[in-house]
Amino acid sequence: MRMTSAIVTGLSLALLLSACGGSDDDAPTGPLRPPPKVATLGPFVGECGHLTDDEVRDIGGLGAISRVFKNSTGCNWQGGGVGAASVTFASYRGSPIDREKAWVASVGREPEAIEVGGKKGFQALDPRGQVCDLAIQLDDDFFEWSMSFGVFGGANQGNPCDRTRRMAELTVQRLG
Repeated sequence: MRMTSAIVTGLSLALLLSACGGSDDDAPTGPLRPPPKVATLGPFVGECGHLTDDEVRDIGGLGAISRVFKNSTGCNWQGGGVGAASVTFASYRGSPIDREKAWVASVGREPEAIEVGGKKGFQALDPRGQVCDLAIQLDDDFFEWSMSFGVFGGANQGNPCDRTRRMAELTVQRLG
C-alpha cells in the first residue's frame, strides 16, 4: 500500500510541475539584459608612469625618498619615518575615473577639471595644501599621481599639484 501511495504522489507532483512549465512560445527570444560593455584599453602608461626614481625625487622636491613598492599597476616612493612625504603612481584599466573623483571628494579634496597633453582629468588639493591627487583619463582607463608633503612638510614647498602635474605631463608625453 505504501508503494502505491508513493507512486501516485510522485505522478501527481510530476503532472503538477509539468502543467506550470508553459510552452516554448512563452520564452523570451533575446537576452534578458544587454551584454556587458567591453572596455577600450588605453595606451600603455609604462612602469611607474614612465618616470625614473631620480625624476620622481627631482620633480617631487621631497629630498631622500625611495621607491618602496612596485607592481603591475603602480609604484610608491616614501621618505623615512612616520608621516613622511610620499608619491604614488597608479594605473587603472577599465575603471571609471568618476569613482576616483568621488572618493577624493569624500575625503575633503575638491576636484577641479584639468587637461594635460590634450587628455582630460582632475586634480584635487587638500584644504591644508599638503596632498594632491591628479588623475588623467585615457579611453576607458586612467592613471593617477598622488603626492603628500607629509605630516610635517609642506611649509614653503609650494603647491603639490604643480609637481604632480609635471609628473603627469611626462607620463602623457611618454605614452606607448
